Amino acid sequence: MQSFFMLIDTILGLYVWILIASAILSWLVAFNVVNTRNRAVYVIGDFLYRVTEPVLAPLRRILPNLGGLDLSPIIVILIIFFIRNLMREYGLLF
Repeated sequence: MQSFFMLIDTILGLYVWILIASAILSWLVAFNVVNTRNRAVYVIGDFLYRVTEPVLAPLRRILPNLGGLDLSPIIVILIIFFIRNLMREYGLLF
Protein backbone atom coordinates (compact mmCIF):
# COMPACT_ATOMS: atom_id res chain seq x y z
CA MET A 1 0.00 0.00 0.00
CA GLN A 2 2.91 2.32 0.75
CA SER A 3 4.26 1.99 -2.78
CA PHE A 4 0.85 2.93 -4.21
CA PHE A 5 0.87 6.23 -2.32
CA MET A 6 4.46 6.86 -3.37
CA LEU A 7 3.37 6.36 -6.98
CA ILE A 8 0.51 8.85 -6.49
CA ASP A 9 2.95 11.33 -4.93
CA THR A 10 5.36 10.93 -7.85
CA ILE A 11 2.58 11.42 -10.42
CA LEU A 12 1.38 14.55 -8.62
CA GLY A 13 4.95 15.89 -8.55
CA LEU A 14 5.36 15.27 -12.27
CA TYR A 15 2.03 16.96 -12.97
CA VAL A 16 3.25 20.08 -11.15
CA TRP A 17 6.24 20.21 -13.51
CA ILE A 18 3.95 19.68 -16.51
CA LEU A 19 1.81 22.62 -15.34
CA ILE A 20 4.90 24.80 -14.99
CA ALA A 21 6.18 23.78 -18.43
CA SER A 22 2.78 24.54 -19.95
CA ALA A 23 2.70 28.00 -18.38
CA ILE A 24 6.25 28.80 -19.52
CA LEU A 25 5.56 27.60 -23.06
CA SER A 26 2.40 29.70 -23.24
CA TRP A 27 4.42 32.77 -22.20
CA LEU A 28 7.10 32.01 -24.80
CA VAL A 29 4.47 31.67 -27.51
CA ALA A 30 2.66 34.84 -26.38
CA PHE A 31 5.88 36.90 -26.52
CA ASN A 32 6.92 35.38 -29.89
CA VAL A 33 10.05 33.79 -28.47
CA VAL A 34 9.07 30.43 -29.97
CA ASN A 35 6.85 29.84 -32.95
CA THR A 36 4.13 27.19 -33.00
CA ARG A 37 4.75 26.65 -36.72
CA ASN A 38 7.88 24.79 -35.64
CA ARG A 39 6.77 21.15 -35.55
CA ALA A 40 8.58 20.27 -32.30
CA VAL A 41 7.12 23.28 -30.48
CA TYR A 42 3.67 22.43 -31.81
CA VAL A 43 3.87 18.79 -30.68
CA ILE A 44 5.13 19.73 -27.21
CA GLY A 45 2.52 22.46 -26.85
CA ASP A 46 -0.26 20.17 -28.02
CA PHE A 47 0.78 17.48 -25.53
CA LEU A 48 0.94 19.96 -22.65
CA TYR A 49 -2.44 21.42 -23.63
CA ARG A 50 -4.10 17.99 -23.79
CA VAL A 51 -2.68 16.95 -20.42
CA THR A 52 -3.42 20.15 -18.50
CA GLU A 53 -6.60 21.50 -20.05
CA PRO A 54 -9.03 18.94 -18.53
CA VAL A 55 -7.93 20.10 -15.07
CA LEU A 56 -7.57 23.81 -15.82
CA ALA A 57 -10.74 24.40 -17.86
CA PRO A 58 -13.24 23.92 -14.99
CA LEU A 59 -11.24 26.34 -12.83
CA ARG A 60 -11.13 28.93 -15.60
CA ARG A 61 -14.93 28.89 -15.74
CA ILE A 62 -15.11 29.58 -11.98
CA LEU A 63 -12.35 32.19 -11.69
CA PRO A 64 -13.06 35.79 -12.69
CA ASN A 65 -11.41 37.19 -15.82
CA LEU A 66 -8.33 39.14 -14.76
CA GLY A 67 -7.48 40.56 -18.17
CA GLY A 68 -5.20 37.89 -19.57
CA LEU A 69 -3.78 36.73 -16.24
CA ASP A 70 -4.55 33.04 -15.76
CA LEU A 71 -4.38 31.97 -12.12
CA SER A 72 -5.72 28.46 -12.67
CA PRO A 73 -2.27 26.74 -12.86
CA ILE A 74 -1.27 28.34 -9.56
CA ILE A 75 -4.46 27.16 -7.89
CA VAL A 76 -4.02 23.61 -9.22
CA ILE A 77 -0.40 23.56 -8.00
CA LEU A 78 -1.52 24.72 -4.55
CA ILE A 79 -4.19 21.99 -4.47
CA ILE A 80 -1.60 19.38 -5.45
CA PHE A 81 0.77 20.58 -2.71
CA PHE A 82 -2.11 20.41 -0.23
CA ILE A 83 -2.92 16.81 -1.25
CA ARG A 84 0.73 15.77 -1.06
CA ASN A 85 1.10 17.36 2.40
CA LEU A 86 -2.08 15.66 3.57
CA MET A 87 -0.74 12.30 2.44
CA ARG A 88 2.46 12.92 4.39
CA GLU A 89 0.60 14.15 7.48
CA TYR A 90 -1.57 11.06 7.70
CA GLY A 91 1.46 8.83 7.38
CA LEU A 92 0.67 7.57 3.90
CA LEU A 93 4.16 8.66 2.80
CA PHE A 94 7.40 8.60 4.73
